[in-house]
Amino acid sequence: MAATTRITVTLPTEQVAELKKLTDNVSGYVAEAVARQIRLQLLAEDLRRYQEEHGEFTTEELARAREEIFGTGETARPANAA
Repeated sequence: MAATTRITVTLPTEQVAELKKLTDNVSGYVAEAVARQIRLQLLAEDLRRYQEEHGEFTTEELARAREEIFGTGETARPANAA
């Protein structure tokens, strides 16, 4: 198990109520959400650096990436989570 540090976080009351409906492990749920957000930000930074070095992605490259992620023929984009 990774080392942990206790912190205090202030959230809107409505979010806390919904969060408690979703899980009994609020800390674990929040930790997963934070980890996901960190991964997304790191990926976005990597993609930005790549494009700075190699140029913007082409339409074909983006289409291939969507196929790899969502499968052939899938055009819908996922909702931004967290």
